Amino acid sequence: QVQLVESGGGLVQAGDSLRLSCAASGRTFSPNYMGWFRQAPGKEREFIARLGWRTGSKYYADSVKGRFTISGDNAKNTVYLQMNSLKPEDTGVYYCASTGRMSTTVGEYDSWGQGTQVTVSS
Repeated sequence: QVQLVESGGGLVQAGDSLRLSCAASGRTFSPNYMGWFRQAPGKEREFIARLGWRTGSKYYADSVKGRFTISGDNAKNTVYLQMNSLKPEDTGVYYCASTGRMSTTVGEYDSWGQGTQVTVSS
């Protein structure tokens, strides 16, 4: 069972940047895909970005395309999410997750972190 821990969240102003990290432990980390999701209060968890761990393929939700960048460091078993030009609507708890499938669906991801809070003020 892979354990994931997110870090790097915080309180920022609109237009600022943050870089989130997701560190994996527990066993050999070799997912097919890593995903970033977020959940705002009162809303369902939504997909925002996906990374093919070995291929380097990337896919983004329309809401973050051009502003967010997902990347990974295989040697460090760590996934990153660089967030630029942050907007108040980006506020939420950000989670990383792993899966063997090419998916944007929450239920198809196997391992999840506990999340890190990102708050963007106006």
